[in-house]
Amino acid sequence: MNPRRTLATAGRVLSQIRHDPRTIVLLLVVPSLLIGLLAWIFSDTPVFDTVGPAMIALFPFIVMFLVTSITTLRERRTGTLERLLSMPLGKADFIIGYTLAFGLLAVLQSTVAVGYSVWVCGLSIKGSVWLLLAVAVADAVLGTSLGLLASAFARTEFQVVQFMPALVFPQVLLGGIFLPRDQLPDALRAISDWLPLSHAIDALQAVASDSQDAGYVGGELLIIGAWIVGAVVLGSITLRRKTP
Repeated sequence: MNPRRTLATAGRVLSQIRHDPRTIVLLLVVPSLLIGLLAWIFSDTPVFDTVGPAMIALFPFIVMFLVTSITTLRERRTGTLERLLSMPLGKADFIIGYTLAFGLLAVLQSTVAVGYSVWVCGLSIKGSVWLLLAVAVADAVLGTSLGLLASAFARTEFQVVQFMPALVFPQVLLGGIFLPRDQLPDALRAISDWLPLSHAIDALQAVASDSQDAGYVGGELLIIGAWIVGAVVLGSITLRRKTP
């Protein structure tokens, strides 16, 4: 891996996205709009304060997964990746460059989503807003890394969408959004303990309710970080130059 080439790859991705207003809106605006819609639906009830932290995890995670995986797959389908890798650019440079680029977008996305949730929608946060933002950023980067991993196996954009029932939906169902994880059947609880989105939701809810100390949240962030690193490494190993 060459840091200069990695940064050049990240710069190229950001330059492409800068000229694509629809992707910018999807990344930065849509998650906040969905959170705002949820707050509006439950405006006369305490429900939003209960599910709001989980939505900060869910919507950015799904959006980053979709945009990253489809964008990376398009690079391979159009032959751009093959041309890049024919030059002195390694797979790790490509994957990490993409992770850095979308990681920066994840910071912006999470900042907008958290700020909008707290200061516009009125989400009650008893803990540190900065700690909430740190977890939200890690969660969005997790969506990016899993999207990169999915793109390494998919051949078409439709196949990327097909990965959602396998990689995303189980995490949503078992993440504690519909039922607290400690009330799940034992087998499902054991499975949910191994799913990274569960730890992101747990950490966000812990910060929002101030029910756990910073050490607990830090431990959840380490688990999320381990998943991010693992997905990036596996994605760089399995990445193909072009789609057969």
